[in-house]
Formats: sequence, C-alpha cells, structure tokens
Amino acid sequence: MSVSSFFRIVAVATAAALASGCATGPVYDIAITGGTLYDGSGAPPRAASVAVRDGRIARVAAPDTRLRARRHIDATGLAVAPGFIDPHSHVPESVPEMPGPMRDVQDLSQGVTTIMASPDGELSVRQMGMLRDELARRGSGPNYGCYVGHNGIRREVMPGEHRTATPEELAAMEAQVRAGMEMGCVGLSTGLMYDPGMYADEAEVQALARQVLPFHGSYDSHVRDPGAHLLESDREVVRLGRATGVPVKIAHLKAVGLANRGRIGDVIAMVEAAQAEGVSVVADQYPYDGATLRYARELLLGPDGKVPGADALAAMLADPDRRAALRDATEQGVDGGFAWIKAVGGYGSMRIVDAPDAPDLIDRNLQLLAEDWGVPPFEALVRLVTRHRDVRLTLGSIDEADIRELIVRPWVMIASDGFYVDDTVRALGKAHPRSWGSFTRVLGHYSRDLHLFPLEEAIRKMTSLPADHLGFADRGRIAEGKAADIVLFDPATVAARADYLHPSRPSAGIDTVLVNGVVVYEDGAATGATPGRFVRRQQPE
Repeated sequence: MSVSSFFRIVAVATAAALASGCATGPVYDIAITGGTLYDGSGAPPRAASVAVRDGRIARVAAPDTRLRARRHIDATGLAVAPGFIDPHSHVPESVPEMPGPMRDVQDLSQGVTTIMASPDGELSVRQMGMLRDELARRGSGPNYGCYVGHNGIRREVMPGEHRTATPEELAAMEAQVRAGMEMGCVGLSTGLMYDPGMYADEAEVQALARQVLPFHGSYDSHVRDPGAHLLESDREVVRLGRATGVPVKIAHLKAVGLANRGRIGDVIAMVEAAQAEGVSVVADQYPYDGATLRYARELLLGPDGKVPGADALAAMLADPDRRAALRDATEQGVDGGFAWIKAVGGYGSMRIVDAPDAPDLIDRNLQLLAEDWGVPPFEALVRLVTRHRDVRLTLGSIDEADIRELIVRPWVMIASDGFYVDDTVRALGKAHPRSWGSFTRVLGHYSRDLHLFPLEEAIRKMTSLPADHLGFADRGRIAEGKAADIVLFDPATVAARADYLHPSRPSAGIDTVLVNGVVVYEDGAATGATPGRFVRRQQPE
C-alpha cells in the first residue's frame, strides 16, 4: 500500500469513527462517499453516497448523508460506476492453465467485474459445466457467465464431420442447447468462420437458436466470412433474429482489410433498418485497429494442414511443386478447410505490428508491401518468414475512421475479445492489448480525449447495455437491491497503457473494484479475494 493511500484510509476511518456517534441507522459493510455517481443508465452524473451490505447495494444516499459502516472508502475526485461487463471474453477458457484461482488482474485492472465465457461457439455444455465446477472449486475474482457454444456441441455430436447435420444430429444438438440454457447460460453462440461451425447451414443455426426462446435467451455470432463477405455475413445474423424472434448480437463487429474500408456505414444502415422493423439486434466492439495477432510463420500451411517447421519449410520452398502446394494450402485451406488468409479476406487484411529486426516494416499492409516489392503477396509472406525474425501481424486490420463511426452507435457495447495473457501467450506472440486495455481505452481515449460521447454514455455501453441484453437484471446499474459490483476510477487519468509492443501493461486510473460487495482490486493490484460467482440469465418479471 502506498503512503498516500495509508493516510487516506486512516483519515477517513478516523472521521467515520467520530461521525458515527451522531449517525443513526444500520451499520453497513462498506460506505463509499465523496464520489460522483454514474449509475449506468446513461443519466447525467450526480453526487451521491453508496452503502453496501451482504453483497448488495443497500442504499444510494444524498452526498451529505452520514452512513455507519465497517469500512469507509473516500471517493473524492473519483467516478463511482457499476462494474463493467465484458460480453465477449476468452479468459475463462484458460482456467486450466492458471495457477490457483481466476483472480484475473487483466480484467479487474480495467474495472471489469463480469466476463462472458464461450463466445465464438467455443464450449459445449459438458465443457462449460466442467469449467463452472473448476471455478467454484478454485474461486474467481470476477463473476462469469456463459453461452452454449455451437462449435463445442457440434464437435461432440458430429466428431470430425465436415457436412450439414442429419435430422437426428440436429435433434441431439437441440437437446444440448436446451440443457445449456437450463444450466443458466444466456444463449447460443456461434463461430461460423471456424471449423466445424463453417459447415453448418442457416437452417441448422436457426433451429438451434430457437431452443433459447423459452428461456428468453439471445444469440451471439462470430459471423461467417467477415473478410470477403462482410455485409452478407452480418445480414445472416439479422435474418436469424427476424426469423426466430431471438435477440441477436454481432460479435466484435468491424470492417477489416483494404477491401472493406469505409463499409462499416453499410453495416450500420442495415442494422438500424432492421431495428426499425422491430428486430432486436445489437453488437459489441473492441476499440483497437487490429484483430487477432499471429507470427507470420503461423500463416503458412503445408498440405497436411499443419504449420511446417523450419527444415520442412525450407524443403517445400526449394521444390516448385511443393512450393505451389504450400501456397494453395496457405491461401485456400486443405480441402476447403480453414486457412487464415482465406478467413480474413486475403492479404489486404493483414498489417505488420511488430518486426524486431526491421522496425520500418511496422504498420505496413501486407498486400501493399508485396506491391512495393514487386512480388505476389504469398512471396512477400515467405520473405517475411525467411528473412526476418519474429514478424507479427494483425490478421484483421481496421481503419480508425470505421472504429469511430461504429463506436458512437447507442446499440454498440464494449467488449475485449481478450485472452488470458501469461508468459506462454507472450512467447507465442498472441498477446493483444485489447486483453488489458479495452475498457479503459474507451473511457480515456474515445470519451475523454476525443469527446466522441460523454462519460455517462461510455459507462452505459459497459454496464446496463450488456446487462440488459444478457439478462443480468441485478447488475449493470447502481441502484438499491442490485449486486454490489462497483468500480471507482479517476476520470482525469483513466487510460489504457497496453499497446501492440507492450500488450500486458496495466491500465492507469482504476482505483478500487468491488465484486459482490468485496474489494478485489485496490492500490494497483488484485487483493486475492475471490467473491466472483457463476451468473445465470434471469427470467424477466
């Protein structure tokens, strides 16, 4: 604990002790006083005190109200807001690799108190049940919810099959979706760009989505082909919402690559036209200009569908026929299967973010670089792999103007699409700054610095908007009776410090974070407390 923090706590505790002789009423666990309240609804901020008892917000009082509490937190100069909800996170999937509880400082240090597991269709009901049991045993700092993952259940019902489902297989998957909803999942998620979801037709996906209707669930989709067929892929989500009546969300919405620059406006127009018709459609967005990261060498695929090692690659490149086979697999996948080049819409979607021995290559688009070099894009990729060390690329370059045009829409919530970042992930070159900075980047850069929207709107995008869509009726707002997930931060200094070269630097300006009424983050570190729990979708009243 810093010296200043120590004296602040002592001073506040002393004042509280003196005041308690005059105060009447119940004794709370925690009283937060002196701050500016942003209640999560998007309403203008106001001065208020917040009292917490038994994991709930017990009272929201006038700022001069004397509150008796076992602990007083002085929030002078700070914003007091609901804990942020990350509707698209891959962090829980890494629990088996985590040492001990899921303290998850990368989320807590941004003010995130609830994270959603199994986006992109990742986990089956069985896998999610195992993860939930493991987290219950180990403990967790943040809360966590989950989707039923289409890819996960498809792998279990149709192992190794690259085709549409039979009626019997579809019925088995439908039963799994219902089982997941009974377990407390919020809805169905799909990853239609990935194997095996890419082999499902619209009829299969719509049939599975209909199973969440009796549970008032929702549908979340990593769309089918956002690189080469952006608008049509997003339109497929809207069609599902229109056909089934299920509320839908387009996951990590963006326009990637040279071919899609400026086209986010077409997507926005399509979504808002559907909303005008009564279709419930929203989206989430991470505030960075690049999607997933990979070393350049990982993009190369041999005819066996695997990334070749250095010796095998040299042998392939030395033989014209094998070189051609390497190019075909890299660009088209093996037997039409998954390949990054194809999935993201070609080389024009890729931008270099790190080149340790050639920093002049940073920010170069791979397609444009190939044109400058006078070689086909595949040969430019080979040159990066064979002549340079540890070149990393984003596999979905996004134009900053498109980010800004989308992020201001009132139906767009903030998400990280983050992964648990440890030494192994860093060594693999996959650590992305969005894992450590998405929420604070919006608060600091897009709201405060660029003035794209006021702070209360930024907070709404992270709190009540995702809570309402996910069905978390007791979270996302600071109001009496709600769960005491609360973040205190300094509006003047809050900022993301993570970038592509330093992807796991913690954010600035986050002061204190509570989950279910327990302090889990303060003085720049996780406290070690694990009050997080599995959050079920709640039925509307």
